[in-house]
Amino acid sequence: NGGGNTESLKYWPSNAKMPNISTILATNSVIKIIDQEINPYVDQWEAEGKFPAHKIFKILGSAGFLGVNKPVEDGGLGLDFSYSVAVAEELGNIHCGGIPMAIGVQSDMATPALARFGSAELKKEFLIPSIMGDKVACLGVSEVGAGSDVSSIMTKAVRKGDEYVISGGKMWTTNGTQADWMCLLANTSDGPPHRNKSLICLPMNLPGVHIARKIDKLGMWSSDTAQVFFDEVRVPCKNVIGQEGMGFTYQMLQFQEERLWAVANVLTSMDNIIQETIQYTRQRKIFKQPVLYHQTVHFRLAELQTEVELLRSLLHRATALYIKGNDVTKLASMAKLKGGRLVREVCDSCLQYWGGMGFTSDVLVSRLYRDTRLMSIGGGADEVMLGIICKYMDTLPRK
Repeated sequence: NGGGNTESLKYWPSNAKMPNISTILATNSVIKIIDQEINPYVDQWEAEGKFPAHKIFKILGSAGFLGVNKPVEDGGLGLDFSYSVAVAEELGNIHCGGIPMAIGVQSDMATPALARFGSAELKKEFLIPSIMGDKVACLGVSEVGAGSDVSSIMTKAVRKGDEYVISGGKMWTTNGTQADWMCLLANTSDGPPHRNKSLICLPMNLPGVHIARKIDKLGMWSSDTAQVFFDEVRVPCKNVIGQEGMGFTYQMLQFQEERLWAVANVLTSMDNIIQETIQYTRQRKIFKQPVLYHQTVHFRLAELQTEVELLRSLLHRATALYIKGNDVTKLASMAKLKGGRLVREVCDSCLQYWGGMGFTSDVLVSRLYRDTRLMSIGGGADEVMLGIICKYMDTLPRK
């Protein structure tokens, strides 16, 4: 991590396809793209509040990194999810949180259900161009009154003939101002909230799709986040992914990959923050000796690195079980919960050791202090993760 090495390959799940020389070269290719095409421009894109998604996604798509675990017939590499985890870890070397998040939405959040349940026609129109980097995808789940509580979304898709008429809106839509299509979760009937929803491929250039605003955020500045409204948008019924009414279930399955991907990505960020803090505190002196030499500092950094390694083990255990076909909702929720809390702890502790420099925008730790705060909110808040874990532990009070 951080230098194009293959540290993460040591932790490869034992039942996954063993990484070969092409995988190692691919890992180095990710680092090369980051070093040449992304990191030199991150400061500019952070200031502008947007990165050129079509350009960067085309570079990544041409190299095969937007469809690592997607079927070969759809333009993917046909590998298992452990390879996506390895790529996610390497993308943590990007010098901000917004761009990796946007890439993750494209590769592992908006497209898993389409790849698994979508028709051949939908895959040709939406999945293959997304894997190749020719189209930018976004995920339409959260709403103003429904964030982590997915079952309470209000957006409706009413069937009229062979079309759906969609009305409502979505909030916190990553890639929203640049996206070509949205993987939209909408209510397609008046049935029970867990069985009345469908995932729909929605082209963003249709009449009635309105980008209301680009949202200003505490962090993730280079990732464009939009509020989107739908005013009687007409979409063919054939654009439903899989079966009508199964959207909630499909989205819960997508969340497994999303949460594991997010944990993998933030692991490398934490490794890098700790290493940069070690380097800085080794040369910065206070009371005639390096800051690092004070026991409270080097002991604290040792504690943090230990916690990161424990989280890495949990991630790789969950990944190994997932690629065997197991339900890893509980483990993915545990990893997401711990990842969000730990990265806040790592950033806060390390920023303290940077002193006044840590409170400036000149160093990576201050940017990631802002960016990674989202980890405990997006993709399911900490409290929702605790509820899921309690459900699997059978300790959640019954209604």
